[in-house]
Amino acid sequence: MRIMGRPRALVAVVAGALLLAGCGSGPSQVGAAAIVGDRAISIDQVQNLITKAVREQPYAQKLASEHKLELLGRAIVSQLVVHELLTQAAEKAGISPNYGQIDAQLAKDPLTGPVPADASNEAQAVGQVVARTRDHREELTDTFLAQALADKAAPNLSVTFDYTSIGSMPDSTTGATPEGPAAKQAAFDLARQFAADPAAITKRVGADVQYEASLRQQAAQQGQNVDSIPPLTGANEVLPASQAGTLAATPLYGSPVGTVTVFPYPQREGTWFIGVVRQRVDNKPVATEQAPELDAATKTAIGMRQLQPLFDELGARVNKRYGVWDVVSMNVVPNLDNAQGLVLPSGGSSPKQQ
Repeated sequence: MRIMGRPRALVAVVAGALLLAGCGSGPSQVGAAAIVGDRAISIDQVQNLITKAVREQPYAQKLASEHKLELLGRAIVSQLVVHELLTQAAEKAGISPNYGQIDAQLAKDPLTGPVPADASNEAQAVGQVVARTRDHREELTDTFLAQALADKAAPNLSVTFDYTSIGSMPDSTTGATPEGPAAKQAAFDLARQFAADPAAITKRVGADVQYEASLRQQAAQQGQNVDSIPPLTGANEVLPASQAGTLAATPLYGSPVGTVTVFPYPQREGTWFIGVVRQRVDNKPVATEQAPELDAATKTAIGMRQLQPLFDELGARVNKRYGVWDVVSMNVVPNLDNAQGLVLPSGGSSPKQQ
């Protein structure tokens, strides 16, 4: 169903939203929405995609009517930054797109069709709008490169780490189980404590390992299923990326040794993972059992995680009118308060977000 009858209103909203309030100081290159190495993503390019999205996509028209086109702007900059990172990471790794395979997918064109205005998941819908508005061949090429990077990196990557978690069981120090925003704040505070005082990591993780063991013992004595208490803390855990599943798509597998990171625990809603990378091996095959088959989305996410260090290596920057780069979500967010997690160097508390 075509949405008609309000083109002037939409154009006015788009024109105003394209200015994206709160300009601030951006990259030194005039007119750049982001800079990745020697490549610039222009503000004009971002604005043209917003206009195209509003013209073609019902969900974008809904955002325009709600004065929320800044969501589209951030998502567009995010995807274009990732595109540049993928292109350069693939070149560095000696990976070339298989255009025969990509064109075969393009012939089916999975990116056709509008994103309906009544889509329930806003973040997902915005991402789908941007993917459908961009050049479809370029979008499919990005997915191919991300999966190829995962295929190349995962068999050679293993991480040794200490970790604990907040949100799924009573805190070993307070006995309380924080939830919602309180759990996030507690996890962030603990990560900052670990980063400022590396000795605190060993002490806290050791206490949490003993506490979790006591919970399992109590469960066994009461005839409960011990497996109902998942492993939520551990020391010197060694986990190859090929065996880590969705965890391999997190900053735990994209950060250097000594880094403290906190992020939502994959597939454990309401739980926060706080870990420190003790050792990282990424240049030789890791002997493991038969690796489980990964679904396409997980493989793509693992490939995207390989881009994490490249953002800093290339001196990439995002114009502050759009927000800041969140290294955890690999997206542009309005500010660091909206970041999905933290990546902190050991010995300090300055976040790695751009």
